[in-house]
Amino acid sequence: MSAPAIHPPPARAPQRSLEVIIVGAGLGGIAAASELRRNGITDIRILEKAPDLGGTWFHNSYPAAACDVPSHLYSFSFAQRRDWSRVCSPQAEIHSYLREVAREQQVEQLIQTGTTVSSCSWDQASCRWTLETAAGETYGADALILATGQLHQPSFAPIEGADTFAGHSFHSAQWDHDYELAGKRVAVIGTGASAVQFVPEIAAEVSHLTVFQRTGNWFLPRKNRPYPAFFRAAVGRLPGLQAYRRKFVFAYTESLTLAIRHPRTLGRLSGFISAAFMRSQLRDPEVRRKAWPDYTFGCKRILFSSYFLPALQRPNVDLVDQAITRVTAEGLVTADGILHEVDCIIWGTGFKTNDFMFPMEITGDAGQRLRDVWSAGAHAHLGISVPGFPNMFVMYGPNTNTSGGSIIVYLEAQAGYIRQALQELRTRGAGAIDVRPEVETASDRAVQARFAGTAWTQCDSWYRDERGRIVANWPGYMREYIEQTSKLDVNEYSFLALPDRAALTSA
Repeated sequence: MSAPAIHPPPARAPQRSLEVIIVGAGLGGIAAASELRRNGITDIRILEKAPDLGGTWFHNSYPAAACDVPSHLYSFSFAQRRDWSRVCSPQAEIHSYLREVAREQQVEQLIQTGTTVSSCSWDQASCRWTLETAAGETYGADALILATGQLHQPSFAPIEGADTFAGHSFHSAQWDHDYELAGKRVAVIGTGASAVQFVPEIAAEVSHLTVFQRTGNWFLPRKNRPYPAFFRAAVGRLPGLQAYRRKFVFAYTESLTLAIRHPRTLGRLSGFISAAFMRSQLRDPEVRRKAWPDYTFGCKRILFSSYFLPALQRPNVDLVDQAITRVTAEGLVTADGILHEVDCIIWGTGFKTNDFMFPMEITGDAGQRLRDVWSAGAHAHLGISVPGFPNMFVMYGPNTNTSGGSIIVYLEAQAGYIRQALQELRTRGAGAIDVRPEVETASDRAVQARFAGTAWTQCDSWYRDERGRIVANWPGYMREYIEQTSKLDVNEYSFLALPDRAALTSA
């Protein structure tokens, strides 16, 4: 950074104003805006490309869409509900909850929907970010919070001839509710977390369902039935029961991370439990052979369902483990030369998880581009701060995904950390805050080193980029991330003096 830096705060630093722009009105954007507003930072604008808030819970409306983390933990600590309908709430209920939170926290009026940010550029002389949208609009801000997340851009498998299919097709995150599946021959490509939920729902109505699987999954049971009336009444009326339930779920989900971190001990035991459950469900030996995973328990996302494996054994369902070589006008051709004729293809192929905010162009100090800085793999201090990109903070950034816990826990921790950084700017009267390069390098090295010996390293998964680097997941526990982000260490950052903007304008 070329301009003069501030290290200790001036004795009588003026309380400066801060204009903040948040990109994304999903869980991360709502968490950040709520935290800032509660602490006196109120000049906030949220730019959202979708027509409504909610992020993944707006887009993913496929049949039986639901969270796979219990709602007593998959909810904000500052906005607890006691009337969740079941253990893992369905999409509509979560989306409604997010609307309620945005309204209660006075965040709703800050959101500008239908606005796709195409670029963000830092100007060192003025200590300001300039954002441009796809529609040609321009916005300025002192601080930029990128809350686009990891699960917002649908991914389509690059299969030859996909554009030649004569039937209907859509991605599960762009579900076509106007298309009637009843009586149709349907292909589902992918058996990840989304397909596991919607396949049992549509299997009963289609004439024939062909499920194309690349690799099997490890499963644990979950029926997710509505809570009985007595339990809902107890949670609503008994003091402390809600808090106990939240602590219990927190501890349970931490145990999943413990199993992943120790694949030879607790992970092996958890794998035995999963295998026993799967054997009890997979009565057909041929389906069992195809559906059985060939990698260490916990290396990929552990799935929760008591309905998916039985659905694969329905008489009108085929599980295909042969690779798809091409798509024709009539259907899909697999490596064994068989043409699977279908009327509709549903792409359950997940998201471009490692693209983060891209293709948005982010330009920092001295014209450096974030895509170039991350060319060898995405990295950020605590998943939040990137050297050379002052006053920029990432929500749900590199290495902050969780395999066992609730992402909302991480997002709240990040929001609190970012709030502290912005408070430092205000109290110091500084122009910018920028993480020191050596701090971020050491932080990233420590994160990557912690993956050694864990289940995450024992297969290929969406947690890795094309070079094999794990860029998605946090290697430890929720409690550790909370501890590490609980207090901003100002010694890890450089502070840039606030420029005389009046002089800059007159010049």
